[in-house]
Amino acid sequence: MAASMYIVVEGDDPGFDIFVNGRSMARHEDALERLALKLGVKPLIEFFSADENSMSLLIEEGAGDKDLIRRLPPPQWYSPADGLRTVLALVDTLQHEPQQLGSEGEQVLAELMEYAVVLEKTRARDLRWHLAVSWR
Repeated sequence: MAASMYIVVEGDDPGFDIFVNGRSMARHEDALERLALKLGVKPLIEFFSADENSMSLLIEEGAGDKDLIRRLPPPQWYSPADGLRTVLALVDTLQHEPQQLGSEGEQVLAELMEYAVVLEKTRARDLRWHLAVSWR
């Protein structure tokens, strides 16, 4: 199964495309976390929150326990400015040294740049967001 890290924006329809593939970022999540800590910013995985919809998808895909949905805490929502602080710090560093993440460094950088666009639009519309993970 391949994992993907993606952005969920609060509300039914934010009015813009929020899709970012996020597969390269998921493969390098540990390295991104270490890099974020080195840079003094909050790691992306700390913006993770599971909502009923994303957990239902995981269970349909065969991961997780159906009883877990009933015990989920409410989704946590974050300020796009906080997410941008992390994403832009990672982008700045990887623009100068993408090889820090090996052969996929350029792809991770491209996904992070797409995250920045989505988070900028989220901030402009005064919405909140969180990170979700999908396994397919």
